[in-house]
Order: sequence, then structure tokens, then C-alpha cells
Amino acid sequence: MEILLVLIIGVVTFGVCFLVDKGVAGIFRNKAQYRSGLSVRLNQHYGGAGLILALAGGIFLLRFAGSNVMLLICGGFVVLLGIALVVYYLSFGIYYDEDSFVYSAFGKKAVTCSFDAIQGQKLYQLSAKNIMVELYLQDGKTISVQSNMKGAYSFLDAAFAGWCRQKGLEAEDCPFHDAGNCRWFPEMEES
Repeated sequence: MEILLVLIIGVVTFGVCFLVDKGVAGIFRNKAQYRSGLSVRLNQHYGGAGLILALAGGIFLLRFAGSNVMLLICGGFVVLLGIALVVYYLSFGIYYDEDSFVYSAFGKKAVTCSFDAIQGQKLYQLSAKNIMVELYLQDGKTISVQSNMKGAYSFLDAAFAGWCRQKGLEAEDCPFHDAGNCRWFPEMEES
């Protein structure tokens, strides 16, 4: 019976994440890149884990309300951590079409860039299976794309194709390009 209850809570949690994600997208994301259906998003586990933490922290607060101050502080911290994960999941995204992309993150205004604004990249090995490609833009900003994000490789392939098209280059003219080794753009020099 307990296993069934855990499964039901899990299904409801991920269902609520999906519905909230679709609702936020419909209300606040109204540029053409948002409607293209092409995006780089965080794994849904961020939103699910955030909801579970917020619910568990809330239950913890209700259970131990009025007892120990330290337990209340811990419960409040877990609730805040859960809410932060959900907000981060809902606010982060890279949305693109064939000409440009929009980068949005929590606390930052969404920025629209054309692909030719990409100056280069740096690679960072985060773990055995996770690579981060940091894209450097003309205005000095950087955008980090991790390989475990949903749609990361499709975005980088489309960005390279758009970059070549907008700069008037052919893929054969780019000796640095090797998607198999996570190299789409010229390597940035160490500064």
C-alpha cells in the first residue's frame, strides 16, 4: 500500500511539473523562438525533485510545528531549497530557430542573439559523462550548455549551421569543427 502511495505521489508530482511548465511557457514566452518547439531545457528531475523537497519540507514543518526550533529551521530550509529548484527549472532555457536563439535564466532578462554573435567556445569535463560547452558571445557574455541537458546537441548542431550560414562559411572551411569531440566553434584562448 505504501509503495502505491509513493507511486501516486510521484506521478502527481511530475504531472504538476509538466502542467506548470506548459502554463508558464504559454503566458510568458511569446517570441518566435519560443514557439519553434526547439529548445535546450534542464532535465525534468530538477522540477520533480524541487516539488518533492518542498512537499517533504512542508510536511516536516507541519509535523514538528511548535516543537524544536532547529527542526523548524531545517524544514524551512528544505522548503526553500525545493522552491528554488522548481523556479530554476521553470526559468532556464535556450530557445532557438534557424536564425537566432533566446537565452533565459532566473534573475536575468531574456537575451536574443543571432548565431554569428558566437565568438568561440571552451570545453569543461564536469564528470565522466557530462561535458559543459561554454559559448562566448560578442558582447562578452557566456552561455553554458551541459551535455546532459535536454536538446543540447541539437542546439549546438543548429547553432553551428546557423553560424556558418550567417558568416558565409561552409562546414568544410572550419577545421576546428568536430561534433563527435564536442567542438562546434573556434576554441577560445586562455586569458
